[in-house]
Amino acid sequence: MLKHAHAVLHRMPSGIWALGLVSMFMDISSELVHSLLPIFMSSVLGASMTTIGVVEGVAEATAAFSKFFSGFFSDWSGKRKAVALFGYGLSTLTKPVFPLASSIGWVLFARVADRVGKGIRGAPRDALVAELSPPELRGAAFGLRQSLDSVGAFIGPLLAVLLMLLLANNITMVLWLAVLPAVAAVIILALWVHDPEGKARTGKSSAPVLWADLKRLHLHYWLVVCLGAVFTLARFSEAFLVLRAENTGLSLAFIPMVMVVMSLAYAIVSLPAGIASDRFRASSMLVAGLFVLVLADLQLASADSAWSVLIGSALWGMHMGLTQGLLSKLVADSTPAHLHGSAFGLFNLVSGLALLMASIIAGMLWDKVGPSATFLCGALFAGTAMLGVIFHRGLSRHSH
Repeated sequence: MLKHAHAVLHRMPSGIWALGLVSMFMDISSELVHSLLPIFMSSVLGASMTTIGVVEGVAEATAAFSKFFSGFFSDWSGKRKAVALFGYGLSTLTKPVFPLASSIGWVLFARVADRVGKGIRGAPRDALVAELSPPELRGAAFGLRQSLDSVGAFIGPLLAVLLMLLLANNITMVLWLAVLPAVAAVIILALWVHDPEGKARTGKSSAPVLWADLKRLHLHYWLVVCLGAVFTLARFSEAFLVLRAENTGLSLAFIPMVMVVMSLAYAIVSLPAGIASDRFRASSMLVAGLFVLVLADLQLASADSAWSVLIGSALWGMHMGLTQGLLSKLVADSTPAHLHGSAFGLFNLVSGLALLMASIIAGMLWDKVGPSATFLCGALFAGTAMLGVIFHRGLSRHSH
């Protein structure tokens, strides 16, 4: 097995390695910022939890909206690298705004622009991976890129802990240092990734979603859209994990460990969960993931120490490993191939609106009732989504 893996990695095109490194460096920068930004907003800028919920919700919803258009545009233009470079470049340009921010308005602007960049780059980057890799190595190519991305998600918050200790909790200086890996990502993409030769423009200039297409989508698809919305309501911004750690008394320098633990659990569970999803129904895996999310929310709701928050964060990461991509599989399974683009675009739009609502609700509950109410509400939504998946599975079984 190890010999085979070594042979596959040796044959991997250099462009795939470069794209993996681009993902890794940008994730180091982004996760370093995200692991400290909620504390920066609450402690330095004096923002309320409701305000933080609005900022996080608007930012993440904007990313979902931009995904709706970027893949279509990269198909239409045929310029995968240019679109991806614009997305990575936009995110990089926003990084200095965070340490310079003197008000919550500037943070909102930077977060939205950063997430637009994320939304823009995702689809063309994945298209580049598909087109640069030989067919027999395509799965390994996507696996390598995701693995390096996960490494960045782990290193970023760990680096935040080390820098906070070295710089005596100077959050502003740490946020400045987060600019460097983002710049490295753009340089690698610009110099070592190239569009594959001979790729012609394949798309059409029509709108991605047409009303006539929507009318042809099956009831099962609309059920998946509703499930995705309820699922997203249960998965509000991870900023609230960071804030919960602060709330239970974890020292400032070690607060990013919440994201380290979550990313580590996510990385450990992802591979066996992926193998299991080839053997079991996607809906069964989704139910398992939602059950773990309920446990995570209940753990975080009752947390009375830093250790209990870390356990809840590990459970949160486990649920991410179990469920990431499974809703996408359900979308694909419930729609005809020629409508996949329209179906995924609409699904992302609905999920984006749900994420905006979820983060605002989470922040308002925190301010009005308390931290426990935020996570208890998440558990309620997760439990509702779990029952919905079970119902959808039963409906699908009886329809065949």
